[in-house]
Amino acid sequence: MIFEELALPGLFRVAPEPHADERGFFARTHCAETFTARGLVGRFAQSSVSFNHRRGTVRGMHFSRAPHAETKLVRCTAGAIHDAVIDLRPDSPTYRRTAAVTLSAANRHALYIPAGLAHGFQTLSDDAEILYMIDLPFVASAADGVRWDDPAFALTWPEPVSVISDRDRAFPDWAGR
Repeated sequence: MIFEELALPGLFRVAPEPHADERGFFARTHCAETFTARGLVGRFAQSSVSFNHRRGTVRGMHFSRAPHAETKLVRCTAGAIHDAVIDLRPDSPTYRRTAAVTLSAANRHALYIPAGLAHGFQTLSDDAEILYMIDLPFVASAADGVRWDDPAFALTWPEPVSVISDRDRAFPDWAGR
């Protein structure tokens, strides 16, 4: 696996290193030992799938409050997404900064998202499916979010929004917290 640290500390794009032959290829997409040796979370308590019918769907920006803040490894297994994160760690040198990558079934990249970052995505294709590996069990009372278009972060989305939940649309401005 190839680990590329992105603009926010602890945020990594993880690319597989395929071993190919006449059948196709084989590649590791996760190895607890490799992740742990890099100082990253290597064990995940749950896996989840998000399926999205329509191109332009936005989900996010979600996070869980401490002590239930989650580390995630996110991969797009069908279609493509614009995956975005916001650094909400007050002690971070990149506090309130954002980063985004394209994840797709074609590039097979994953995004390692450390605890303390809000996460969301916009689908770039119909029928996009995203696999989440999450280090902690979900605690509903700790779930929170910031609005996908909050002016405090100035996230840019590549397409018009076609679908978004009422909950995601209604998160309060960060400045009002």
